[in-house]
This record gives sequence, structure tokens and C-alpha cells, in this order.
Amino acid sequence: MIALIQTIVLALDIYWWIIIASAIFSWLYAFNVVNSRNQFVDSVSNMLFRLTEPALRPIRRFLPDLGGIDISPIILLLILFFLRQFLLTTVAPLVV
Repeated sequence: MIALIQTIVLALDIYWWIIIASAIFSWLYAFNVVNSRNQFVDSVSNMLFRLTEPALRPIRRFLPDLGGIDISPIILLLILFFLRQFLLTTVAPLVV
């Protein structure tokens, strides 16, 4: 059972970094640092969007409009941090 918890924690950690990469990439894309017409850049953008949008969309529905500032990745990172800490401090000691 501890292996399952460690695998879930690892998946949460990987998704954490995917969300950070998506946020950084969106800034680079918005400020024209990366070439938006490049096929590789477009495929990376599409991959990051498809990985993060299903989790970010429900959060964006509840957040008020902040005038171009999107804090939904921060909210999602806080949720992931809570889940990770919950698994490590509450669930894992019960299994051992």
C-alpha cells in the first residue's frame, strides 16, 4: 500500500512541474519570446494546454475576473500541495 501512496505522490510532483512549465511557457508565448509559428513550439504549447486545462478550467469558473491575471495555476498548486501533504502526513502513517 505504501508503494501506491509513493506512486501517487510522485504523480502529483510531476504534475506540479507540468503546471509550472505551462505557466512559464504561457508567459514566454504572451511576450513573444518564443516563435509562435514554430511547429515544435506549437506542439509543446498544445501538449501543456491539454495536460493542464482540464484541471484549471473548473478553478477558473469560480475565480473572479482579475483583469488579465490568471491565478488559477497558483490555486491548483496549493490544492496539489495539500493533497501531497495529506497523503504523506495522514494516510501514509496509517498504512505503515
